[in-house]
Amino acid sequence: MSLTRREFTGRSALTGAGFALTGAAGALATAPGALAAEDVPEVASGPALEPGYGPLRPDPRGMLALPAGFSYEVITHSGVTKLETGEYTPSNHDGTATFEGPRGVTLLVNNHELDGPRDEAEYPVPLTEGLVYDPAAPGGCTVVETHRDGRTAEWVGISGTANNCAGGRTPWGTWLTCEENSDRAGQNGMTKDHGYVFEVDPYDRRANRNPEPIKAFGRYDHEAVVIDPRTGYAYLTEDASEPNGLFYRWVPPHGFKHGRGQLRRLADDAGVLQAPRCFDAGGRFVDDLSRAAKLGTVYGVDWVDVPDRDARTVDVREQFDGEDVTRSRKLEGMWWADGGAYIVSSYARDESPGRPHDGQVWFYHPRRRTLTLKVLLGVNAEPGEDGAFDGPDNITVSPYGGLVIAEDGEGIQHLFGATERGRTYPIARNDLNDSEFTGVVFSPDGRTLFANIQEPGIMLAITGPWRRSPRH
Repeated sequence: MSLTRREFTGRSALTGAGFALTGAAGALATAPGALAAEDVPEVASGPALEPGYGPLRPDPRGMLALPAGFSYEVITHSGVTKLETGEYTPSNHDGTATFEGPRGVTLLVNNHELDGPRDEAEYPVPLTEGLVYDPAAPGGCTVVETHRDGRTAEWVGISGTANNCAGGRTPWGTWLTCEENSDRAGQNGMTKDHGYVFEVDPYDRRANRNPEPIKAFGRYDHEAVVIDPRTGYAYLTEDASEPNGLFYRWVPPHGFKHGRGQLRRLADDAGVLQAPRCFDAGGRFVDDLSRAAKLGTVYGVDWVDVPDRDARTVDVREQFDGEDVTRSRKLEGMWWADGGAYIVSSYARDESPGRPHDGQVWFYHPRRRTLTLKVLLGVNAEPGEDGAFDGPDNITVSPYGGLVIAEDGEGIQHLFGATERGRTYPIARNDLNDSEFTGVVFSPDGRTLFANIQEPGIMLAITGPWRRSPRH
């Protein structure tokens, strides 16, 4: 059942300014401790507690600047640490998820964003027997096992995939890894078609044998995916331009039940893949999410079926005309929390018809069928100066309240947080190089924040005096 313009505009009239902001994050400003001028909340009088953990201190090791009281450990390092089978840890760490193992063990599935011809990658994901999709592709995932005493182990979860960027943790305890690459067989030396989602089980190595793409989710430049645990619907993002990418919904076929290994058994055309068509409170069609210039903007969402999800002749996002769907530039990370999906759009410039920005985070509410703008970063005029943030990418909801975001912007790169009322603060700064942060995620017990420096490929475990953020 679609949400009609009449229903949406009627609800908006009843609520005045639209639906109330809900969830773990509100306005996200461009500088630490700042509030967006359009969405300053009322707070009680008296001294305000500063959010976060104080200023970042340079690292004597020259890798990761952290607040006082925090420390880090290197878990894996491409070209330095080794897999169980003796090969070096692959490079270009990206999306990551954590899973609770036995006796205090934490399992992590780590993407490796490698594309192009395999022989051009210095440290590709090894072609482990039985775990290879396309032997010509350099990417894939590794599984990392960490123990409380500091011991680690790493092995291949899947190999022979391309540009494994983000993905998503499933409610049944597996990882969906997404190819941000849609090369056909014969392009860049590939022997199979790419642009798919694959499932990786961190607990059962045998379940990962003979990998099969989940073609029902479509073939395009995938970024991230989340699963609604209530309905089983999947939501997916596409990082693409010319034209800008899309946010997708996959509706499972009637009677389908999720679970370990069930997605790979689906028919290629199972269920329905759809793209959004948004409209504002006045019933006007919205062609691109960059049109939203104010925090708290709410759009109603209808869904339009994708004609050819496998893009046999035309890329999926090009199968729609101008007023068919709503687009956005660089749709990136997603995280399921608060009954919906937090969705990142990294920036907008000349390729987008609306207002330039250096980052948005939207919240999709599936029951209301609405998108609400929770985060809006203005254009960062001085990305080479420490202090401002731009280019949000991977995202997680913190067990201590608010969001934690990995920066993939220009200049200096940070991990940064936002309180539930929207004040922002730094958590870490890359002092090693100008590579982006990726794979930001907390351990199952909430004590450790894992994150990656994408190049050369370093997984870090950050610990310290975590505390609940003040609600302002």
